[in-house]
Amino acid sequence: MPRSIELLDSTLRDGAQAEGISFSVNDKLEIARALDALGVAYIEAGNPASNPKEPAFFAQANALRLANAKLCAFGSTRRKNTTATEDQSCAALLAANTPTVSVFGKCSPLHVSEILRTTPEENLRMIEDTCRFFAANGREVLFDAEHFFDGYKSDASYAMECLAAAARGSARVLCLCETNGGAFPWEAEAVTRVVCQAFPGVAVGIHAHNDGDMATAISCAAVQAGASHVQGTLLGFGERIGNAALCAITPNLQLKLGYSCLPADKLEQLVPTAMRIASVANVTIPKNAPFVGASAFAHKAGMHADGVMKNAGSFEHIDPAAVGNRRRFLISEVAGKAAVLRRARRLFPELPEDSPAAAQILATLKEKEFEGYSYEGADASFDLLIRHCLKGLPAFFALVSYKVLDELPYDNRGATATIKIKVGGQLKIAAAEGDGPVNALDLALREALAAFYPQLAAVQLLDYKVRIIESTVGTGTKVRVLITSGDGETQWTTVGVSHDIIEASWGALVDAVSHKLLKGATEKC
Repeated sequence: MPRSIELLDSTLRDGAQAEGISFSVNDKLEIARALDALGVAYIEAGNPASNPKEPAFFAQANALRLANAKLCAFGSTRRKNTTATEDQSCAALLAANTPTVSVFGKCSPLHVSEILRTTPEENLRMIEDTCRFFAANGREVLFDAEHFFDGYKSDASYAMECLAAAARGSARVLCLCETNGGAFPWEAEAVTRVVCQAFPGVAVGIHAHNDGDMATAISCAAVQAGASHVQGTLLGFGERIGNAALCAITPNLQLKLGYSCLPADKLEQLVPTAMRIASVANVTIPKNAPFVGASAFAHKAGMHADGVMKNAGSFEHIDPAAVGNRRRFLISEVAGKAAVLRRARRLFPELPEDSPAAAQILATLKEKEFEGYSYEGADASFDLLIRHCLKGLPAFFALVSYKVLDELPYDNRGATATIKIKVGGQLKIAAAEGDGPVNALDLALREALAAFYPQLAAVQLLDYKVRIIESTVGTGTKVRVLITSGDGETQWTTVGVSHDIIEASWGALVDAVSHKLLKGATEKC
């Protein structure tokens, strides 16, 4: 039987400490549901003593009917020279009423003397007393050995004494925290092996940060050395560079090393879950993110594409479907007829191998790219081009006119847009103010279409990029606009090109809306 590895996701606690990330109570509840559905063992949900929002979250979170995960509240050891029963932070942690608590304590002499300003002996008492307090109150205790690896380097004996104090206090897990993110994988592996041998009756965990771009490797190395508990955040959110990304660690451990991290039928939900959490956090998953990024299984070079078509294992380290991703063959003007036909048959499987349609699509592609379009990063727009060439597109709406005004000085929101469209035989006029002309036009279009297509309410504009096509022309150049949109389940990118940045943006916006509407109307178009 494969060795089981417990996953603790700290997106709601450590992840919320990342720059640009801010979760409401409802956001945290939605992420907790998503992580539970994925099958993680623990959801570290926050520090109830840190701010007033946290107790409000825990009050609602305890009503969640989680099927797979245990909620975990996070907090520090008691203050120096007192007892856990008298400590307000310990009281807040207990009041969170979670079945599990994560208690962090200092394991580095530097932090004991310079940060806590106490003696090594008192720090050991703080660790043991706090762990025992929560265990006596019926809580499962996870001890986060903060700065453990730095502490081990400076005084290995004392770092191990800190773990022993937590174990005496009935901590079930001793989690070794690579807090500064500066260790190498082989260092973490060697130290973890020593700890596992020294505490054979206690589970050992790893908590890595990615400052040296090694958090995934450190986590996997620690597991190979005997760790059975891995902490991280699904998308790598966290302080500074971020935490270990569970979306990379999990498939590496489960698919390549044979460990059991998630239920067998849950791993294929990795990409949908990552997209859902990214949508709540209002961020875009980097295209080059391992396993879950849009480019993780994208092939552009002709030799690579040909090799994958013949044998997928020739240029792919896993089956993309195993994590809920998919293979992509990037399309450009240098693509051959076979590549275009392959992409078209993904939308129209009945298309015969000898169809002249591929040549038609390829000719249209070359014409559009000559105009300045680029479909390599705009799959949704290319799919629309294929549909247009092969079957035509449904007339979801028709533009009659739009007008955009931008002015200085700004008064609250400096741009307004008015749009007139037709849906079927109905004329609709809408107006909106926005933070700039493109935002105003986007909001006006959504307002105009809302009554006809309520499913558009779920669509968010996640990213907006402008590329200059002819740099020698100055401000008179053509521009290429790329817009990435998402609906909480999937993301897609569309493209527009024009000398007028508003018109280019309009083209990309229309494609984004059309793609979403086609998702529910594939059989009709």
